[in-house]
Amino acid sequence: MPEQRRKWDLRYLEADYHGLRPCCALSDNSHLLPERGRALDLAAGLGVNALFLAKQGLDTAAWDLSSRALDHLVTEARQRGLSIDVEARDLTDSPPSANSFDVIVVSHFLERSLCPVIEEALMPGGLLFYQTWTAEKSCSDGPTNPDFLLGEGELLELFPNLIARVYREEGRVGDLEKGVRNQAMLVGQKRC
Repeated sequence: MPEQRRKWDLRYLEADYHGLRPCCALSDNSHLLPERGRALDLAAGLGVNALFLAKQGLDTAAWDLSSRALDHLVTEARQRGLSIDVEARDLTDSPPSANSFDVIVVSHFLERSLCPVIEEALMPGGLLFYQTWTAEKSCSDGPTNPDFLLGEGELLELFPNLIARVYREEGRVGDLEKGVRNQAMLVGQKRC
């Protein structure tokens, strides 16, 4: 995994938070967030989702393979007066433990083998906000490697035990210049 870590550290040599926003699955459905609890931005990158969660008053952690990305996040959080617990970790080797978070956010990351673990990491009643790329594209945004692209309806299939509170996958229907294209999003709740 050192090769992957180097790849992502190089990508995050410099950070510019200007114009970065939390994923739509989270920002458009933030009214579903609990008033308090433990939240995790999984595969956080620069941690835009973590910043959003911390601003909502949640006890927030951000995990990513790239320590360079997390260094930028620590600086940004400090400038905004927010507290975020960051940890550089390989999620495949060190995933979250069962029943450990009230909220988990995953955006633009897909490792199918981790989906059952992510589901188990939610506390009873906990919420998963997940958004990532789909194979059905209306433009060239996102990865081209099919390993990192969801098939039609696959996001729901990856989390079969969660109650789907919100699901969106627009495909190539209607005006392709509008909406959230090339991505699927799920807000799922673990049963109590």
